[in-house]
Amino acid sequence: MASFRTLDQADVKGKRVLVRLDLNVPMDNGKVADATRIARAAPTIIELADKGAKVILLSHFGRPKGRDPKESLRPVAEEVARVLKRPVAFADDCIGEAAEKAVAAMKAGDVLCLENTRFHKEEEKNDPAFVDALAKLGDIWVADAFSAAHRAHASTEGLGHKLPAYAGRSMQAELEALGKALEAPTRPVAAIVGGAKISTKLDLLGNLLNKVDVLIIGGAMANTFLAAQGKAVGKSLAEMDLLATARDILAKARQMNKEIVLPVDLVVAEKFEANAPSRAVDADHIGTTEMALDIGPQSVAHIVSVLARVKTLVWNGPFGAFEMKPFDTGTVKVAETAAELTQAGKLVSIAGGGDTVAAMNVAGVADRLTYISTAGGAFLEWMEGKALPGVEVLKIR
Repeated sequence: MASFRTLDQADVKGKRVLVRLDLNVPMDNGKVADATRIARAAPTIIELADKGAKVILLSHFGRPKGRDPKESLRPVAEEVARVLKRPVAFADDCIGEAAEKAVAAMKAGDVLCLENTRFHKEEEKNDPAFVDALAKLGDIWVADAFSAAHRAHASTEGLGHKLPAYAGRSMQAELEALGKALEAPTRPVAAIVGGAKISTKLDLLGNLLNKVDVLIIGGAMANTFLAAQGKAVGKSLAEMDLLATARDILAKARQMNKEIVLPVDLVVAEKFEANAPSRAVDADHIGTTEMALDIGPQSVAHIVSVLARVKTLVWNGPFGAFEMKPFDTGTVKVAETAAELTQAGKLVSIAGGGDTVAAMNVAGVADRLTYISTAGGAFLEWMEGKALPGVEVLKIR
């Protein structure tokens, strides 16, 4: 991975530092419902303020069509102040007179949050005049929103061409973790890819075959591969129009001498509901009225044995309907094994994507893996091997 500039190289004392965060947090009755993203951003804000910078926070929030009080960052700024345990001023706009006045009033060490960048349609268009209006407010740009780095917007990428650009601590941690996973990993490397559809993960599977030694396929996606091998999958969720694609992926893996792990047994039920009567069956014995909702005990044992002999694990997507008991068992048992091996220093484990983070929380291992990415779309695009505009702009050429 090309190296990128971090706060270690930045002289911020007395400077106006524009910090692009992802403050697009869940709200409930006008209050922040989950402050995880704010907590992840806090070290960057505190470090900059303590070094005497004037810290100016930029973020989008929601998908407003123009100015909309319901999509204002003001209540989020109040939560940022609570997390930081220091005052955070707020400006009613992110450019123009309101923003300029608020910035001019700042002293070294102050923190100011500007209003939602998406109140201006020019933000998502990466409009040069809008970039200039934002750049006018700062001397330095710090990118600390990996989750928005797959978008070439004014505040996530455009500013990097106008101001000296640095990665914040959260962005730095993410890039270093991802570099360890696929750019320069300790081998052998395994990837777990689960979830419902092959169609949404074709690029991902293609890129991973080039990068990993073992590809473990779970979730409903595995049903499509089993059907492609001629196995009856009953009423299981499967993409019957993609059987040829699944066969192509299996053939490519064989040519490249890559190991593919598919379920050898499955937990099946006739109803897709919590605690539905279920049984474990061999992968080629699913009844016509049954659907696969989790991997079975033999599959879990096999995956556990694979993890014991690899050094790096990248995980995206659960093995089953983890949100419903007893169909969380496969995901939880594999997650517990990954956590134990990580804690013992035998495995570097990186997990990411919305469902995956939720599954790791269900398994109670979120704080015992090497790194959990909450970035969603950006994490997936990175795993697909795509260049992320908000990361490219940080690289030292």
